[in-house]
Order: sequence, then C-alpha cells, then structure tokens
Amino acid sequence: MPTHADRRRRRRPGLNTLRLALAAVAVTAGVVALTAPGTGPAVAGSPPAPDIRPSVQTGGTTATPVSVAVPSVGLSSSLVDIGVDDTGALVPPADYQQAGWFDAGPAPGEVGPAVLAGHVDSRTGPAVFYRLEEVEVGAQVLVGRSDGSTVVFEVTRVAEYPKTEFGTAEVYGPTVDAQLRLITCGGEFDRSRRSYTDNVVVFAREV
Repeated sequence: MPTHADRRRRRRPGLNTLRLALAAVAVTAGVVALTAPGTGPAVAGSPPAPDIRPSVQTGGTTATPVSVAVPSVGLSSSLVDIGVDDTGALVPPADYQQAGWFDAGPAPGEVGPAVLAGHVDSRTGPAVFYRLEEVEVGAQVLVGRSDGSTVVFEVTRVAEYPKTEFGTAEVYGPTVDAQLRLITCGGEFDRSRRSYTDNVVVFAREV
C-alpha cells in the first residue's frame, strides 16, 4: 500500500501570489486516470482501484448528490457531475467556486467511497476547497440529495499525499459502509509544472 503523509498545516500565499490549481487526484494538475474498462479511478503511477459504481436507491429511484457543506470551515457548494475526458483524465468543475461529484463512483449514502473534488484556488484567489485542509476530525459533512434528503458524514481522518505516492487503495478501495472522500490540491506549488505537489484528502463516514 502506498505510504502517505498526514496533513500538514501551512500558510497559504497572499491573494496576489495565488496560482491556478486543478482539483486533484493525480500526478499532474489534478487528473484521474481510468486505466481500463471496469476499473475504478487510479492515480498515475499507482495500481488501479476496485470497480465503483453509483446506485443509491430511494423509493425505487436514484438519489443523486446536489450539494455539499462543511459548516466548521464555512464550505458550502452545489455539486455538478464530473467525469473523464477522452484521455481518461478527470475534468474538474469549470466554476472554481463549485465542487463536483465523480459520478462513475458511488453516490454519497451508498456503500463505498463517494468522491467529491474541487479546486483549491485560482489566479484570482481562494476556490471552493481552499479551507479543506483546515477540516478537523469529528467535523460534519452534509451532502444534500435530489430527493430532498441529507446524508450526514463525520470526518475520520485528513491526510496529505505526495502526488507521486497517492494513496489509491486507501482513497478508492472498497468499504463495508457509506463513506466520503473530499479531494483537492495541497503542498507546495511547482511553478514548472503549474501544479501543487500534494493532494489533501478528507475521509468521512456516514453517521
């Protein structure tokens, strides 16, 4: 299993020096590689994760996630579906202030790890997941669904992974209950790659 570094707090740069960062789950500027049909998302250079599919059922219909909130850090956003492009790279939301749900994986409330991703910042300032690394263990994450219900998760861990050693099995591996992953960029900004060096991942479990 790939190693990981626990979350490290660091001061963000001032608004005039903030750089573009894509929502991250890969080595380059936040992309996920789908290595083969039927496999889950995998970080480049890491083994593929298990197959994950959305299938939350409520009254015979699928309840999809429409919003996410982390009250402890003032995070609140609607959700858009995000998928992959022709190269297999995850395409983050076009709006830097909006989070996305990877709709090829489990939906929040379904058994398995549902994945939400968002930008950390842009050229003009903080983005939707700018304060994600400040989230504490025990904090609540609220996911609103299309049927009007809300799934409540409790944060169990916050980790920071170098993109070259992303914890694919930990993040995307199968679980026996409904879990949630919130992912963005972290670490230092690599000017040559125009990408952050790490990924911040918040782990949460339905309560």
